[in-house]
Amino acid sequence: MRQPTLKQLRYLCAVAEHQHFGHAANACHVSQSTLSAGILELEESLGVSLVERNNRKVFLTSLGEEVVTRARDLLVSVEDIVSLCAGAGAPFQGKMRMGVIPTVAPYLLPEMLSQIRARHPAFKLFIREDLSQPLVDSLLAGELDMLLLALPFPAEQVETMPLFDDEFLLACATSHPLASRETLRSADLRGESLLLLEEGHCLRDHALEACKLRDTQISVPYQATSLATIVQMVANEIGVTLLPRMAVDANIVGAAPLTVRAFDQSNVTRQIGLMWRKKTPRRVEFRQLGELIAGLLDA
Repeated sequence: MRQPTLKQLRYLCAVAEHQHFGHAANACHVSQSTLSAGILELEESLGVSLVERNNRKVFLTSLGEEVVTRARDLLVSVEDIVSLCAGAGAPFQGKMRMGVIPTVAPYLLPEMLSQIRARHPAFKLFIREDLSQPLVDSLLAGELDMLLLALPFPAEQVETMPLFDDEFLLACATSHPLASRETLRSADLRGESLLLLEEGHCLRDHALEACKLRDTQISVPYQATSLATIVQMVANEIGVTLLPRMAVDANIVGAAPLTVRAFDQSNVTRQIGLMWRKKTPRRVEFRQLGELIAGLLDA
C-alpha cells in the first residue's frame, strides 16, 4: 500500500469542509479535475472509498470521516514543523501568519507594522483580516500561526495573551439628549436605538456585555458590516452607537457632526489580545511579539 501524500490529504480535507468539488478546488487553488484526480489517487492508494458522489451532493463515507479527522491533525502537525523552522534562531527573523479582526486591523495595524518593520526588517508578518470565527477555524487548521482579536472568544486547545483594554465610547448626534447629559452611564442606553455591527462581529457581543445590556433592552434599527457605515448612520440621527477608542483615535468620526463621550464608569471596555494553538512550538516567540506590541502601544 502506497502512503498518501500531504497534497492528497489536503484535497480530502477541503472536500470534507466544502462538500463540493468545485469549491474545494478553489480553496486549494487547483482545477476541479486536478482535485478529483488527487482524491481518486488517494482512494486507490489506500484501497478504500472515502468520498461518495452523486449529481446533487458530495459526502464522506464513515471511513472517510475518520481519515479526515486524522488527516487534519497530521496537517496541523506539519504546519507546526514549518512554523518551528520559520522561527528558528533569533526571534523576529522568520515568517509569521497573523489573523486580525476587522474592528482592530485598520486602526492598530498601520502604525504597529511600521514600527515592527523599522525594528526588525528581516521579520515577515503576513496578515489575514476576517471575522473571529473564521480566523479561529483557520488557526486550528494550521493555516494561521496566531490571532490578534478581542477576548474572550470560545475556542478549544488554544492559549491567549491579553494585551490591553480598549474603551467603548458613546457616539451620537450633537442634538441627541445623551450628548449633553451631565453624567453618562451605560444604563442610559436602555431603550435607545443602538446601531451595531451585524451578527458574526464579536464587537457587537463585547459592546453589549461591557454595557451590561441585553438585546431586549435596546432597539436595533440597523445592522452594518463596518464601523464607518455606522458612523454615517449615527450622523444622520438614526440612532446612537458604541465605538472602540482605537477607532476614534484613528479619526473614524472625521468631520461627521457627532459627539463622542466616555462613560462615567469603569470597565466599559473590550480586551484585545493574542491567541495561538496550545501545541505550537513558537509559544515563546508569540509571547515576545505580544510584549513588543504592548510596548509599542504604551509608547
